[in-house]
Amino acid sequence: MNGMTLFNCIIQSVIGEVFRIGSLIMAYTDLKLEQDNAVLKITVDRPEVLNAQSRIMREELDDAFDKAADDESVKVVIIAGAGTNFSAGHDLGSPQEMADREKRPYQPGTAGEYERSWQQNVANTFRWRDFPKPTIAQVQGVCIMGGIILASSCDLIVASDDARFSDRTVRWGGPHVQYLSLPYEIGVRKAKEYLFTGDWMTASEAEQMGLVNKVVPADQLEKETMKLAQRIALQDSFALRLSKASLNQVQDQMGYRNSIMSGFHNHALGLSYRREIYDGERVTSIDRARERDKKFGD
Repeated sequence: MNGMTLFNCIIQSVIGEVFRIGSLIMAYTDLKLEQDNAVLKITVDRPEVLNAQSRIMREELDDAFDKAADDESVKVVIIAGAGTNFSAGHDLGSPQEMADREKRPYQPGTAGEYERSWQQNVANTFRWRDFPKPTIAQVQGVCIMGGIILASSCDLIVASDDARFSDRTVRWGGPHVQYLSLPYEIGVRKAKEYLFTGDWMTASEAEQMGLVNKVVPADQLEKETMKLAQRIALQDSFALRLSKASLNQVQDQMGYRNSIMSGFHNHALGLSYRREIYDGERVTSIDRARERDKKFGD
């Protein structure tokens, strides 16, 4: 076995779960798919809950990415959110989410909570980030918590001028969201500012710091995002794949993947702490989310 083969085997043994193939899903309830020439647009279609991310939605997105990876007619993928907001983050208790939890209960206890959080926020996000074709997040309105995770998994982000970004986990008694990519997006010092305060980051600020590639008027967002995607789609598919792989490897050589994994463990510790400070209350409730920001006035 040569050195490179051994290296690949080690990597696969460490992160093999990240690249597992999702189960086949024949019809989507939370996604809408449209294809324009070589560009596939996947829209999270839950505007009634601000496109909050349920387990079902994430499983469907996993499946859609799996199919798009094997579809030679698709060269670029756009991820969008229906309505006026990209994503309000994790689904904290919509009727669909609660019915799904009753039908498919999560494993109880610390081990179950750890596994659920890892699979639904880190393992899947690594898969989306490593999808072998260029991806573009089309962001408008609110992009908070899990919304930032989803947008950051994409290669490029085009935002409307009314877009707002925030990770408010510290306000909730935790360190940050499960997938801590913000220091790589905007730098450690600015990441500290936005995590320590939980303040909103405007689209303009996000562009200046490097989180967003381009800001456009809200009524031009869909058009401009598709225009960029179609321009990228003019390129050779395999050349795009190699370019993306190299750039992701550059990040990983800088410690990106290991930092995400380390950050997740601090997030998991934060879950235990939150249970303590809330006296055993269910901290991922909609009521708790509404209460946390009152003293900040925003």
